[in-house]
Amino acid sequence: MQSKPQLLAWLTCDGVHIDPGSGKHTILGIFSNIQARTFPVTHPFMIWFLTITDCASGTHQLKISMGRDPAEPQPLLERPFESQSPLHRINLINEIRNLTFPTAGEYSLLVEIDDELLLATNLTVTG
Repeated sequence: MQSKPQLLAWLTCDGVHIDPGSGKHTILGIFSNIQARTFPVTHPFMIWFLTITDCASGTHQLKISMGRDPAEPQPLLERPFESQSPLHRINLINEIRNLTFPTAGEYSLLVEIDDELLLATNLTVTG
């Protein structure tokens, strides 16, 4: 029986540096909310970093959706990735540019792999 992919880490941050010698990841500027003086506000750049495991060997599809209404999130990012083995930990670095928030509030984020929900969380935007 094939196991479901497991999410080990989900971070919103300013940057990720990968050491060329060791392959280690250094996470820069972790944050969990966005503050704005006026709306709509456009956040110029952030990274959604996730680590997954228990992904069957082969090609998979990552999908991240967001919206004010958790029942109707809009797809923001869809990308393929490879898994060598279910035993591997896979770090996925997703650059998000010029994301606009029309109003302050809670924005629902959904993370799916192969149309299977791994994470439902919120990003708070305050005024």
